[in-house]
Amino acid sequence: MDTHGNGTGAQALRPHAEDAFAHELKALAAADDRPRPPRWKLSPWAVATYLLGGTLSDGTAVTPKYVGPRRIVEVAVSTLATDRALLLLGVPGTAKTWVSEHLAAAVSGDSTLLVQGTAGTPEEAVRYGWDYARLLARGPGREALVPSPVMRAMADGATVRVEELTRIPADVQDSLITILSEKTLPIPELGQEVQAVRGFNLIATANDRDRGVNGLSSALRRRFNTVVLPLPATADAEVDIVARRVDQLGRALDLPPAPDALAEIRRVVTVFRELREGVTGDGRTKVKTPSGTLSTAEAISVVTHGLALAAHFGDGVLRPSDVAAGILGAVVRDPAGDRVVWQEYLEAVVRERDGWQDFYRACREVAP
Repeated sequence: MDTHGNGTGAQALRPHAEDAFAHELKALAAADDRPRPPRWKLSPWAVATYLLGGTLSDGTAVTPKYVGPRRIVEVAVSTLATDRALLLLGVPGTAKTWVSEHLAAAVSGDSTLLVQGTAGTPEEAVRYGWDYARLLARGPGREALVPSPVMRAMADGATVRVEELTRIPADVQDSLITILSEKTLPIPELGQEVQAVRGFNLIATANDRDRGVNGLSSALRRRFNTVVLPLPATADAEVDIVARRVDQLGRALDLPPAPDALAEIRRVVTVFRELREGVTGDGRTKVKTPSGTLSTAEAISVVTHGLALAAHFGDGVLRPSDVAAGILGAVVRDPAGDRVVWQEYLEAVVRERDGWQDFYRACREVAP
């Protein structure tokens, strides 16, 4: 079975991390002379280098996958080297999914063992299901059992990812307790069990703003080491993150490079940070905050969409008119309350800011 391609030879729209950065992982493996935990493709040091970036002894440049405190990555990697599962917690847009994918790619060489959490995620997605045609034809047996990604990771000593853990129903969440505490998955229908092979571990992500969705039970939370991923600490750090991801996405979408795009990226980041924090960058003017999160991920989306507009309907230069509509859509989620917040911000901040008149006019043109 081809787990990393579509079998047609066509280029994937979004390659898995282990495919997109295969050359970096290969170079790291060749240069890595440090001890590796059982079944790890790289040592913990090399995994951290893969995420944080650096230059290897042979001159290979490893691009940063995560821009943030080094200690956060070190704690996450060291957690995976123990028998404790890892919970990445944070507000939307703090790169939880991005970090979990790259951790799995670097540790196990496979980020595709994934359970996507939703309100409808069944227990079979965490434990196992059945091939009912075989079950009816031959009766209960291992050949009729359909393993979940968790079961496959246990059997192979690999890393499995559970996205949006708190969106999964509580009774399905709790099916992880035995797996994480006893490292075994009972199959009572067959009187058997699957024991986790050394190297197995689990990375879960959760949005800490999902209050009242499906909070984790204390029994399940104790099975995790929780690492909180913060929003970028400074505007410069956030601009760097947005610029890097926009460049990667632009190349994947075959968008031509936009000259001088950094100025508009900085403007988008400035708007998002000020509305998110409720105060202008100089600390002089308080502003109301909208209902949305205005995350770094949303800033990346706004700029990428702006680049597409500039490439296909403009002269290739990213301008205020290319990002104005995207910013409006990101800010105004609640048509009543958010529209007032945006209008007040435009008039009190954007209109009065030197060098922002073109942006003010572009925003006024798309305002409803």
